Amino acid sequence: MKLASLGMTAAMLAIVGFAGAATAQSALKDEARVRDGIVQVGMAYEISEKCSSLSARTFRGISYLQELKRYAQQRGYSDAQIDAYIDNKSEQRRLEAIARQQLALLGVVEGQEATYCAAGRDQIARDTRVGWLLR
Repeated sequence: MKLASLGMTAAMLAIVGFAGAATAQSALKDEARVRDGIVQVGMAYEISEKCSSLSARTFRGISYLQELKRYAQQRGYSDAQIDAYIDNKSEQRRLEAIARQQLALLGVVEGQEATYCAAGRDQIARDTRVGWLLR
């Protein structure tokens, strides 16, 4: 199963246009804040796509991705490094697996809308990053 959310997130990252001048010390995939942020945006998007009573807060999502962009810039990542990260198919599969695991831990069962809705409402109530990205 491929999560549409991570593909959408990668597209949003490309639209936001990550930029940076210096060379970073480590691979972008090792930047927990960026990686986890992408996964969280993807999870919120996936929940919003699978639960008809919840929707994504698109402006918040884009703003958060811009925040991640600024963080990456501060860490010295270049456009080429960021493009390589978001275009890397094996990394996309790895992030999808992380997102699937996280959703499953929240009680989501593929094909069962009620589980997406329950997880989303719980995330909203707990004011998590995923919940902050939903309404």
